[in-house]
Amino acid sequence: MKQLNVGILGLGTVGGGTYKVLTRNAEEISRRTGVNIKVTHVADRNIEMAKAQVAADVVVTDDAFSVVNHPSVDVVVELIGGYTVSKALLLAAIANKKHVVTANKALIAVHGNEIFSAASANNVIVAFEAAVAGGIPIIKALREGLGANHVEWVAGIINGTTNFILTEMREKGLSYQDVIGEAQRLGYAEADPTFDVEGIDAAHKLTIMSAIAFGMPMKFDEAYTEGITRLEQVDIQYAEELGYRVKLLGITKRTDDGVELRVHPTLIPEKRLIANVNGAMNAVVVKGDAVGPTLYYGAGAGAEPTASSVVADLMDVARLIDASSAQRVPYLAFQPDQVKDLPVLPIDQVKSAYYLRLRASDKPGVLAEVTKILGDRAISIDAMMQKEPEENETEADIVILTHITVEENMNAAIAAIEALSAITGKVVRIRMEELAK
Repeated sequence: MKQLNVGILGLGTVGGGTYKVLTRNAEEISRRTGVNIKVTHVADRNIEMAKAQVAADVVVTDDAFSVVNHPSVDVVVELIGGYTVSKALLLAAIANKKHVVTANKALIAVHGNEIFSAASANNVIVAFEAAVAGGIPIIKALREGLGANHVEWVAGIINGTTNFILTEMREKGLSYQDVIGEAQRLGYAEADPTFDVEGIDAAHKLTIMSAIAFGMPMKFDEAYTEGITRLEQVDIQYAEELGYRVKLLGITKRTDDGVELRVHPTLIPEKRLIANVNGAMNAVVVKGDAVGPTLYYGAGAGAEPTASSVVADLMDVARLIDASSAQRVPYLAFQPDQVKDLPVLPIDQVKSAYYLRLRASDKPGVLAEVTKILGDRAISIDAMMQKEPEENETEADIVILTHITVEENMNAAIAAIEALSAITGKVVRIRMEELAK
């Protein structure tokens, strides 16, 4: 049986999981591929830790470039993360005509265009299923399973940390600050959770899905990102009363004017399946013109769920290693000469419905002023809820749900509402999506 020699760079959580899955399921994998996929080299800064995890015949080193340059290694699996060293290693592997598998969403989202160009020039495969949504095979679904469709939009809960935090806030009535410490204690959030809670991690993943869905270059720098740190528990509660759940969504849509590429807290009707994805789980909805909305759900992180995707990529490489480039699925699903530089819409040109919460004086005429401001900007109201003031208070919360409008119109309306003498403080605005059609 033919053997495929693999070098793993980084034997941390995912790297260790990858080695375990490859070893434990070796017979099943060879039955499926007709190839013996064997880890022959591992690079990790902690050599003793790495040696304790692998078989005695595996070469272990702290020099990742020695693995990338080793003539017997057929495929390099990059699980180091980051932008700099990992990029240099991948480009070196590609220059050496080695196929590459990576779980590095930041690297692909930011430098994917350069990496794919180099891979194409060297006729090697770059596989990155594990870069998005851990064990969920969403990249394969977009590139292959939904290949007959004109993809209209993709929306996903693609960061488990923020989904865990929002679930805890809703179910336990806690504030963001109350939950973030617990998330860190349980290992769901890093010591510095910025990439997760500010939406950057989700934007990396969304950038990749958008490029594959619409056949466009990676445009991470143009993605709009808004995190969950400013979300208040009261808005999660009010959303629940109105039949909605708040989730941090990555949303990309193809419109006549360009592509929407945005990550932000979003109200979703509680009857939608994705609204009921809780804890650290991930889910992605893809809407195709032929198939309609399809949902992909599962573990978005973790050693073996992510390893599942890494090993699936290795199996694809094993099957296609001798195929010509014309027989392989293109990196971005579309033929390279058909990838189009579609414009990304600035956030103020995006169309959405909105949840608004304003703190207003409890006196006649205030609602009339607010509704006139919205009406003057062609913003229609879908629902409204006014809370009774607390005892001895003269102000109350007003919650308004609007129909779809252009964001720049909403920005102008909010500025005008905040200027009213009867309004205290800032208007809270959360975008809403139906995710139905």
